[in-house]
Amino acid sequence: MYGSVATSITIFAFIMTVILILWRPKDINEAIPSSLGALLVLISGTVSLADFGQISATVSGAAITIMATIVMAVVLESFGFFIWAAEGLAARAKGSGIRLFWYVNLICFLMTLFFNNDGSILITTPILLILLQNLGLKNHQKIPYLLSGALVATASSAPIGVSNIVNLIALKIVHMSLYMHTLMMFVPATLGLLFMVLLLFLICYRSLPARLPVIHGKLWSHNHHAWHHPLKENAETKITSMTTKQRTRFMQKVLLFVFFVRVSLFVASYLSIPIEIVSVIGSAVLLGWRWYNLKIPPTDMIKKTPWHILVFAFGMYIIIYGIHNIGFTHWLVTYFQPIVNGSLLNASLIMGGVQSLMSTLFNNHPALMIGTLTLTEMNLDPLTLKIAYLANVVGSDIGSLLLPIGTLASLIWMHILRKNKVKIHWKDYTRITILVIPPTVLFTLFVLYYWVSWLF
Repeated sequence: MYGSVATSITIFAFIMTVILILWRPKDINEAIPSSLGALLVLISGTVSLADFGQISATVSGAAITIMATIVMAVVLESFGFFIWAAEGLAARAKGSGIRLFWYVNLICFLMTLFFNNDGSILITTPILLILLQNLGLKNHQKIPYLLSGALVATASSAPIGVSNIVNLIALKIVHMSLYMHTLMMFVPATLGLLFMVLLLFLICYRSLPARLPVIHGKLWSHNHHAWHHPLKENAETKITSMTTKQRTRFMQKVLLFVFFVRVSLFVASYLSIPIEIVSVIGSAVLLGWRWYNLKIPPTDMIKKTPWHILVFAFGMYIIIYGIHNIGFTHWLVTYFQPIVNGSLLNASLIMGGVQSLMSTLFNNHPALMIGTLTLTEMNLDPLTLKIAYLANVVGSDIGSLLLPIGTLASLIWMHILRKNKVKIHWKDYTRITILVIPPTVLFTLFVLYYWVSWLF
């Protein structure tokens, strides 16, 4: 057992880190508080050198996979892919505010599936802001599109584990393949997302404009450079020599390649090949493609790649491992093991509910790590362990959305909105999520139980 001083330092480090990540004074990067907290935990001695080695093995692959995915997103931004997609979005809406609502949620879902939840928020939110501004919508008319898009983009990391760094880390902890995760989770989580979007539509229906202005040609106005896009580097000026038909054909080829890389991750997981290798190869090929087409060498990725994600994930996991070592997860095991053990339905509902609560209170990154480490000590049979883990993912990816502090992606989303002077208050957010998130979590956990029971 660890002394009271070491225990106190570890608890302080955890609380301090969570507060600074949620508060983000002066837009502090989340890697800084996680690094400071990790340093305190290491000084306290609650994480040993042996633990340090295990943490490295657990976190590195997940972080590399996510960083390689974001590199692909930056490359596609250079191609002008996302602006092309948004122009198509506006055209397919055909002047209908309701049709636009469904297309917005579809593109947010696909962006998370093709990339990851944080990347999807970074990509889609500024594009939606420009789209809605150019459509001449008022602030209260923008909220249903922006809020539903953000909720869907974040929750869409549940169907496949590769769309969220914390999901990938948790997969490593429970020794579950990406293939098995998707087999057991894709159907329940996707049905849960459809249920959530339907609830959002019913709640927001009256706020959606019946008709939108008809836009011909490019939808971007002359002053769109005033908008803040985290990934943008004036990408829309780089493939101007192509005709509309050529540009569409080029973008379709790019999308097909990204889809191929995404499918390859699941094949690699099934064949026990490290998925980070496939992610890096896919990113390298796409960088080479950009170099060939746009004459942009890959050296710019040294500056643009979000290396802080590796630092954040590593530091956060050190802190959580310290919390684990001082006995917090043991307390959770003692309380919940008798309830969960032997009942797949209890495993789904209880663990999903607990994870939702923890994620809402202190963010889903530390919450899912704590929940997953707890599961490894419960001595559950393999099937109960799997469904309990997947229920944790539902709570982490969907249940955490009850408050805007529940996920790093929603914090990024709020930050982008503030930067672009779009007003959305906590009451605007929670007025909708309190009606949508709890029933969606319950529905998804029930479907998860019935789906896994049917499969096995």
